[in-house]
Amino acid sequence: MNLSTEDRRRRAHEAVDRLQERVLAHDMNGFADVFAPGGVMEFPFAPPGWPTLRGREAVREYVRDYTDHVDIRAISAQTRHETADPDVLIVEWEVDGTALRTGRPYRIRYVNVVRVGAEGIESLRDYWSPLAAGHALGRLDELVAMQEGAR
Repeated sequence: MNLSTEDRRRRAHEAVDRLQERVLAHDMNGFADVFAPGGVMEFPFAPPGWPTLRGREAVREYVRDYTDHVDIRAISAQTRHETADPDVLIVEWEVDGTALRTGRPYRIRYVNVVRVGAEGIESLRDYWSPLAAGHALGRLDELVAMQEGAR
């Protein structure tokens, strides 16, 4: 079935809505379910050695313990940019929560480039600050060591 340009845009926005709803509901299985079976999630700003996730089940495995580490309570800011391709959105968003291990505030900004197809998210490039996350989670030394080990 061929969708109109507007229907494709709506589908992309609805997929991002579902993804964010699942984060706020602490439902990481549901988060993974928003991805297409062959969907890819990658982290271009992550330290060397960080995985590229290929397939819905790889995403599911990666996010499985997310809520054991972070309690996201709100999306405090968000801007969505539509692109010339109606299947692609650029989403700037900031979350507020708590890093459970340290009790520190977890206020992280993300920029996601999201491509959505008929079966869900086909690709999500997640641009985030490893330093901000590492500090909140008490894992900054670990992230620095990963970076230094790549030299």
